[in-house]
This record gives sequence, C-alpha cells and structure tokens, in this order.
Amino acid sequence: MNLLRLGQLLQGQTAQNLLALYGVQFANYLLPLITLPFLARVLGPESFGLLAIVQSYSQYLSLLVEYGFALSATREVARHREHKEKLAELLAGVLGAKLVLALLALALSGLVSFLLPHLSQNPLLFWSGVFWAVMLGLSPVWFFQGLERLRFVAGLEVGAKLVALVFILALVRSPADAWKVLLFQGLASAFASGLALGLAYRQAGFRWPSASLSIQALRSGWSMFFFRAAVSLYTVGNVFILGLFVPPQLVAYYAGAERLTKAFLGLLDPINRTFFPKLSHQVHASPEKAARLSGQVVWLMGSGGVLGAFAVAGLAPWIVPFVLGDAYGDAVPIMRILSILIPMIALSNAVGIQWMLALGLDRPFNAVILCAGVLNLALALWLVPHLAHFGMAYAVVLVEVFVTASMFIYLWWVGKTPWQMRRKPT
Repeated sequence: MNLLRLGQLLQGQTAQNLLALYGVQFANYLLPLITLPFLARVLGPESFGLLAIVQSYSQYLSLLVEYGFALSATREVARHREHKEKLAELLAGVLGAKLVLALLALALSGLVSFLLPHLSQNPLLFWSGVFWAVMLGLSPVWFFQGLERLRFVAGLEVGAKLVALVFILALVRSPADAWKVLLFQGLASAFASGLALGLAYRQAGFRWPSASLSIQALRSGWSMFFFRAAVSLYTVGNVFILGLFVPPQLVAYYAGAERLTKAFLGLLDPINRTFFPKLSHQVHASPEKAARLSGQVVWLMGSGGVLGAFAVAGLAPWIVPFVLGDAYGDAVPIMRILSILIPMIALSNAVGIQWMLALGLDRPFNAVILCAGVLNLALALWLVPHLAHFGMAYAVVLVEVFVTASMFIYLWWVGKTPWQMRRKPT
C-alpha cells in the first residue's frame, strides 16, 4: 500500500522535479567520484589532504553566502508562487543580501589566511577555494526549487560541472596543480549561476536590490542560516577541524572515506529537496494530507538509508582501494564507521527539514542543531587528540544519533509526529 501511494506521488511535476534534482545530485556527488580516484592518485595523500582542508573551509564559506536561503527563500517562493511582484521582491532582496555576504566572506578569508600558516603558504589553492565558495553561494536554484520548475536549471548546472570535470582531468597533472581543481569548479558555478539568474529575472521581472529588501531577506533567513551554520559544525566543517590537529595525510584518509560515504547519502537528497516545497505548501491548506505525505517520505528515506548503510559497510574494503588507491587503506575502517550516518541523516532530514520546518517549528529545530554543533565540537576536541581521524568519525556518528533521536522525541512529546497528526480529527 505504501509503495502504491508513493508511486502516485511520483508523477507529473513532482516526478520531473525529482529527476531534475537527481541530475543536480549527479553533478554534486557522482561527478566528484569520477575525479576522486584521479585526484587521490595524482595529488597523493599530502596534497589531497590539503585540498580537502581548503574545500572544507570553502564549504563553510559558501554557507555564509548562501545564508540558508535554500530553505527560507524556497519556502517563501513556494508560498507566493502566484504573485509575480512578491517574487521580484524576494529575488532582489536575496540577491542584495548575498552580495553583502560575499564581501563579508572575502574579508573573513583574508583574516583566516593570515591566522593559519598552512593556508597562507598555499595562496593559489586557498583563494581558488574562496572563489569557488562565493560562486557556489550565489546560485539562485532556490528560486526555481520554490516554483517547482527545475529542469532547465538542473541541466545547466550539470552541463557546467561536466565542462569543469573535463578541464580538471586534462590540466591537473601534479600535486602542485591542486588549486586548479577549485578554480575550474568556481568558474563552472559562476557560469551556471549567471545564466540561472537571468532566467529568474525573466520569470519574476527585474528589480534592483535595495537596502530594505536585503535587510528583510537577511531577517527572514536568519533562523535558517543559524540552522545551516550549526549543522556545518558537525558536517562540512569536520575535515577543516581535523586539519587543525593532524597531518594532511591523516586528513586525506578521513576525507576520502567521508566523500565515499556521502556519495551514497547524496542519492537520497533529491527526495528531501523535492518534497520540502510541497509540504510547505500543503501543511497550511491540508495538515492531515501533509502529515500523510510526510510519513511516506520518512518511510522512503529511512528504508533507503538502511540499505545504503549495509552497502557502504559491506563494500568498503573493495571501494576504497578501487576508488582511492592502495595508499588509502586506512580509510576502510573509517568508512565503515561513517556508514551509520546514512540512515541517521536520512531520517533526521525527513523528520527535521521536511516536517518540523514545514510546520514552522524553527526554534526547537534550531535548538537541536545548535546543541549538536556544540556537542560535535566538544567531542572532536576530546577524541581527535587521542584517536586522530578515528576520533572524528566516532564524534560525527554520535552527534547524528543525538540529532535524529532528539527530533523524534520532541515531535512525539508535543504530539506532532506525522502519524499523530494524521490521526487528529479535522
């Protein structure tokens, strides 16, 4: 019965958006897997570790520029998709806010490069990473996600990243070429974001960003930025944190295992992104219908996460040498530990991002995430000095278990799990 209902959901516009997002996910996760074995061998563990540290910092930085608009602005566009004037205001406000945040990111990067010697000793690598982060953060995909019109933009992103892949494979030839990886990725993001922004203005109408609209966008997106910033403390930033304590070679083992594990997790992300605007739109008009949909999404993502975890744990001894090479054997046990993340993150996304945010439960959601970020930092500072890269893996898994359990317990306590709300009388 669940499979029949899910089959009915995955039709029409929803199916098109899901396929489009899988195209973007192919570019974001699977294309890097094509470059991963190439870069791991050409750069070697030390240079590959440095690249991973800068990429981790760049992901931090892109979150600053993106500011959580992928959630907050997507939700606003979904709610006002029929009002062109409001869409123009949203687009102008978010763009103005992102430009201000990009300037802040550049200033912050100047300070970071001065404070961290191993980054200042590799200026080409570091500033190529900053360029990539800013271009990635400026992407207007949130606008089309809110409208549930993603096919062209998804194709644009995939095409640009395919071109970047060609340049990386052709021109990266030694450990000294690590900076080119981030430069080509940044150019691809700049091209895709520029064309997508032009298409967004055709859809909504052009309006200059103003101080008032930008401030309004920053205010409305603050809670989601807070969430994304807290999440980054125990997701994208772990490689960067690990790099503060251990040599780049050990960072390479952890980073390689993390990327391979998250490639499996990335296969579930389009489901998460497809149903978020739909739930945000339905939860006000028909709470019972939205609860039914949310329960089905939780079941789908949870089942997929469990299957992914077994696949990763079982195949790790073959995947690591095949993808990374024989020099990365220490990544196998790390990958097995991190496999537990797949069902945990799948469930926390389905229950947290999909359901709690759709209900407007931003404050308890952010409280859980903030506690998780602090817990991750504390566990990393305690475990990494003693267990090195293994300590970081244990810390990340413990934090994700905490996040998933906390979200389920809170929703059950207040009577707002999808199953409890589905049983409530209308």
